[in-house]
Amino acid sequence: MAELIQKGGIILVLILGLAFIATVIIIERLLYFRKIRIDEEKILFRLKATLEKGHYDEAISICEGNPSPITNLMKVGLEYKDHSEERIKDAIVSAANMEIPRLERYLSALGTIANIATLLGLLGTVTGNIRSFGVLGTMGAVGDPSLLAKGIAEALLTTAAGLIVSIPTIVFYNYLVNRVNHTIIRLENRVTELVLILVKTKGKDPA
Repeated sequence: MAELIQKGGIILVLILGLAFIATVIIIERLLYFRKIRIDEEKILFRLKATLEKGHYDEAISICEGNPSPITNLMKVGLEYKDHSEERIKDAIVSAANMEIPRLERYLSALGTIANIATLLGLLGTVTGNIRSFGVLGTMGAVGDPSLLAKGIAEALLTTAAGLIVSIPTIVFYNYLVNRVNHTIIRLENRVTELVLILVKTKGKDPA
């Protein structure tokens, strides 16, 4: 690894740094979406059972103790439970719009890394070739072959490294964007469901 870094130069180090950052973001986002998906089904079941009994305070406690997009929406709905159905829906829709930045967290950085990694690889190609041609121009055909090889190695290594980082990053970026879009659609569907539950249970006395 040290030898590769030495051959690739500072540009290869930068690409490896971007690879590390991209990996951290991808893992964090995958775990986040997995968690909110699992929690959503369990919490909705608990909330429905609690609301059917008219235990609104308990429902709010469940929401506060299990923060996620769906519980944040339900908490807002519970706070507006004494208003009209239209007002409840508007409040939940506004809350849903506030959840979108949380769902899209770090995705712009991930897309930027995919582009920068490719550009850095190309930059390494250019600088490596410049170094190679500089050796030939300065020393001619009898110049030190190791200097020429070093320039070529930098050109090839950084290009390959940039593509190796960029390609999977783009794949995961598109995948995560699709997850965000599907989650937003699911939240929109949940809005109607939550409103119906709140309207149905409004004014119900606790059992």
